Amino acid sequence: MHPKLAQYRCVTAVVRDPSKYPDLAGDSVTLVRGDVTDPASVAALAAGHDAAVNASVRLDASSEEYFTTAAKALIAGLEKAGVRRLLALGIATTLETEPGVRVMDAPGFPEPCRVFSQGHVAEFALLNAEAGPELDWLMVVPPQDLNAEAEVTGGYRTAVGTVIDGAGRIAHADLARALLDEIDLPRHSRVQLAVSV
Repeated sequence: MHPKLAQYRCVTAVVRDPSKYPDLAGDSVTLVRGDVTDPASVAALAAGHDAAVNASVRLDASSEEYFTTAAKALIAGLEKAGVRRLLALGIATTLETEPGVRVMDAPGFPEPCRVFSQGHVAEFALLNAEAGPELDWLMVVPPQDLNAEAEVTGGYRTAVGTVIDGAGRIAHADLARALLDEIDLPRHSRVQLAVSV
C-alpha cells in the first residue's frame, strides 16, 4: 500500500473476487466484492467516498464493450452516490507521438494490441460525450513500462495527451502518488494525463 493512503479515512478496494487479493486488505483499506459495469454496485460502494479510481480490466471480453460499459456505469453510479471525482487508468498506446498520430497508429503496430487500445479510445470518447459537469474526471496514462520492480523516485512528470520523452517507465508507487495527488489537489480535468519518471 502507498504510504500516502494512510491519511485517508475510508479507502475501499473493489474487486470481482476478494479471495484472489487478500494482500489488498489492511488497516486503512477495506476489500469488497463489486462490479464496475453495474451502476447500482458502483453507487452502493462509492457512497461516502471523495473519489473513485478505475484501474479495472477484463481480458476475456471485448475491450471496447468492457471499457465503455464501465464508463457508463461509473458516470451513473458516481452521480447517484454524490462522488464528483473519477480517475480512470488509461493505456500509453493511445497517446500521441506527434499531433494527430497515436502510438497505436504506427505502421506494423500489432492488431490485437490496437483492438485492445481502441477500448480505451472509446472509453475516453464516452466520458467526454456523456459525463456531465458534476463529474470531474481524468484519464491518467502511465508509460508502457509500468513496473512493480522499478526504482521508486517519489516524483513524476506529466504531459497532456502526448508521450513523455525519456525512458517511458514508472514504478507502481510513483503512479499511485500521481493518482493521489490528483485526488488531493485536482489540477487536470477531462484530458489524458500522461505520467512518467
